[in-house]
Amino acid sequence: MARTTPVPASAVSPSSTDFPSGTARPSGRRRGVLASLAAAVLTLAASALTLVPSGAPPARAASSLNQVTGFGANPGNLAMYSYVPQGAAQGAPLVVALHGCTQTATDYYDHSGWSQFADQWGFTVVFPQTSSANNALSCFNWFDSTKDTRGKGEAESVAEMVSYAESHYGSDPHRVYVTGLSAGAGLTADLLADYPDVFAGGAIDSGLPAQCATTETAASSCQTSSQNLTPAQWGNLARDSDPGYTGPWPRVAIWQGTADYTVYPVNAAELRDQWTNVWGISQTASSTQTLSGGTTESVYNDANGNPAVEMYSISGMGHGLAVDPGSGTAQCGSTGAYFLSYICSTYYTATFWGLNSGTPPPTTPPSTTPSTTPTTTPSTPPTSSSSSAPAECFTASNYDQTVAGRAYVAAGLTYADGSNQAMGLWNVLVTHTLKETSPGYYVIADSGC
Repeated sequence: MARTTPVPASAVSPSSTDFPSGTARPSGRRRGVLASLAAAVLTLAASALTLVPSGAPPARAASSLNQVTGFGANPGNLAMYSYVPQGAAQGAPLVVALHGCTQTATDYYDHSGWSQFADQWGFTVVFPQTSSANNALSCFNWFDSTKDTRGKGEAESVAEMVSYAESHYGSDPHRVYVTGLSAGAGLTADLLADYPDVFAGGAIDSGLPAQCATTETAASSCQTSSQNLTPAQWGNLARDSDPGYTGPWPRVAIWQGTADYTVYPVNAAELRDQWTNVWGISQTASSTQTLSGGTTESVYNDANGNPAVEMYSISGMGHGLAVDPGSGTAQCGSTGAYFLSYICSTYYTATFWGLNSGTPPPTTPPSTTPSTTPTTTPSTPPTSSSSSAPAECFTASNYDQTVAGRAYVAAGLTYADGSNQAMGLWNVLVTHTLKETSPGYYVIADSGC
């Protein structure tokens, strides 16, 4: 994708690639699909899968990834794969996991860690899969309103998969969650907006705000630059996807690497603005803490003090899903193309949704008057809950600040992490001093530091 300034060769993440320019309600939560982002071709090998006869659920004793045919209406021409662990009980939660471009359901099953926690905590996972017949790079079409809106195309196909899981596996319709990577994350955001009555929560990994683009041409702009919308405008894009719905809203986790040059970090800030506004809560974090893998977690609480939106910023990570191979409690997954070793995002997402507790997390009735106050630049620094150490200062070129994870790039310009203060062109000639006032939150401090 084009940048407005020359990019040092060493600044490009090995994971970065260019996407192609791209009245009655049912009693339970209805379902939907988010379109995927177009990413670079991944050379991943697909492994063999067991095909289940039409209408028949996979055998639970097998504890393997199985294809299901005849799951219902399929206007999006998607394939359905499911993983039902041994001993999965009636009324268990359901997770829908969406792969990235040119990946397959098997890739996501093999590397993401979702099957590991499904075994441990007893929930079912559905892995939708698209193909090159739908998109040249096997991307979900997150930017196409004929495919990524309620009742249409890929979104409706995913909704049918959820219905199938509820009827055949006994999945709890009140505990259905959706997550995705890259293009799958774009579709995830759309699904949360299209079907807030279906999904109790979502996780958007290296993705974009719901309905950021409605054409393939506009998709590139969404990926690489700020759209200059207020939180209220972002919130309206989500609310207008299912007019008349008033809540409860999905709980949303946002994962983003600071060195992602495929889906730029500004998208994480826009996602935060969108979903905090939908919830009617502040865009200023209620608390922050530092996790492993250079990760900063910012939590945005609802009116009752319960986490409604969580944003995870991973210093130095490029485009991909964060995994952490190993046998520790909070470790999972395996590395591969676009599966990057930093932190087990799947573990933190699953616990955020309450999948480890056997009961859903508490929810708060939505605000009837969404917030219409836009965030300011710079925003108010969050209060650190993890460190009382004095502020530390770092003087370096804009390029080196981004490499160190203290700033990010959008459309060739540099912005400080946390405060979003503009630092000028992204190169080695412009130098700034950044002060870290709380973990992962930097302000320009060219003097008095």
